[in-house]
Amino acid sequence: MSKYAASIDQGTTSTRFMVFDAHGEVVALEQREHQQFYPQPGWVEHDPLEIWQRTREVITTALNKFRIDPQDLVALGITNQRETTLVWNRKTGKPYYPAIVWQDTRTASICASLAEEGGQDRFRERTGLPLATYFSGPKLKWILDNIPGVREDALKGEAIFGTIDTWLIWNLTGGPAGGLHMTDVTNASRTLCMNLSTLEWDSEILEILGIPRSMMPQIRPSSEVYGYCTDVLPRIPVAADLGDQQAALFGQACFSPGEAKNTYGTGCFLLLNTGERPTPSTSGLLTTLGYQIGKNPAVYCLEGSIAIAGALVQWLRDNLGLIEKSSDIEPLARTVVDNGGIYFVPAFSGLFAPYWRSDARGVIVGLTRYIHRGHIARAVLEATAYQTREVVEAMEKDSGIPLTSLKVDGGMVKNDLLMQFQADILNVPVVRPKVSETTALGAAYAAGLALGFWPDLSVLQANWKKDQEWRPRMDAEIREKYYLSWKKAVTRTFDWVE
Repeated sequence: MSKYAASIDQGTTSTRFMVFDAHGEVVALEQREHQQFYPQPGWVEHDPLEIWQRTREVITTALNKFRIDPQDLVALGITNQRETTLVWNRKTGKPYYPAIVWQDTRTASICASLAEEGGQDRFRERTGLPLATYFSGPKLKWILDNIPGVREDALKGEAIFGTIDTWLIWNLTGGPAGGLHMTDVTNASRTLCMNLSTLEWDSEILEILGIPRSMMPQIRPSSEVYGYCTDVLPRIPVAADLGDQQAALFGQACFSPGEAKNTYGTGCFLLLNTGERPTPSTSGLLTTLGYQIGKNPAVYCLEGSIAIAGALVQWLRDNLGLIEKSSDIEPLARTVVDNGGIYFVPAFSGLFAPYWRSDARGVIVGLTRYIHRGHIARAVLEATAYQTREVVEAMEKDSGIPLTSLKVDGGMVKNDLLMQFQADILNVPVVRPKVSETTALGAAYAAGLALGFWPDLSVLQANWKKDQEWRPRMDAEIREKYYLSWKKAVTRTFDWVE
């Protein structure tokens, strides 16, 4: 009898394989990083073949290390960095070009050109998204327009597009020998090409972007049996596919309208369940898909996307060498009692929600001779909390629902200093669950549901357990003074790129 549900969590900087028991407890975990390539300012790329190799490695290593028989797995779920875009040949399995990562800004001129008719919100009514470099559609257009042979092969039916979930599922289920070419509603909703109402590719938008429809994967629900692995995990059903932030929403058991979670990873992503009808945003948020279970109606979300959160800590480590490992940032930040008057706005890829300014670039403001590395470390952590407050305010405005507490997850929630500052700046409790890697858990939950390993959502809700809660303790006057200084710092990032 099958005992476990498993998931592949393919993120921006690493790939994880995790195995969970019926109580949602972790029984196996393996993780490997992959390379980040920055060929030009604003360009970010990954090697899709390296990602596939890392995926195979983490699965094999985890099963061997924890002595798990693959046949004890009831199902496999996939969750992924969402808007990262690649095109490969369906006959050979070889990518035509590196994967263009969601943070990449090379499509700014494409987005500006598209906005000349109808403005930045030209496609928002149909897709829930503004025209921005973040999304997959403009990236795919760039590949078609700039990489020799891709358009010709696409018209012959050989060049196919996918986000990372599509690439992994295709390889897991056979690759060139009949691999499934599919995605789910959550990932499709991040391309700028899917109609929110029909949950199908929008023919008019594809035509405007110059994308042959034959390249596009089939759109499926987030939880159902799609097919079976032929590689690494032979005969195990692939039964879930969710973008990473939607998987975290699912793993946090935010199944009712009004429930929200914030994931602190490479970027920072706050999602609010808004129920079975899309809620338009007038405050710079994204209207997106939350999940769809089998033939049930799709569930929608409002999302606030922040490009740089944990990535700023990595930048401090890798580019400046101020810390040796990411976990060193908390003790360094604790060497000071406050930020010393400096603010770090990490607009490395422009500003995402609620501004959507691709012309912005990062700044550190308020520097004096008094400032040392401890203040910089503290300002780096505080930047994530301030950006989250901006998104929360936009979400309250759009939804009319005041936030009463915030469920948090992701790598940065191990940082107690950041979590306390987040509670202070938001003035609401911040709650961390026992299993903080809720992205992988959400994908495993959705896969297990499709096979009846978990009978329904109520069982998943019962599995959710609180680990720690931080309550606000900052004086209101200080809170608002800090936040006003942050807002002032943000304005200094605008109009940097002509």
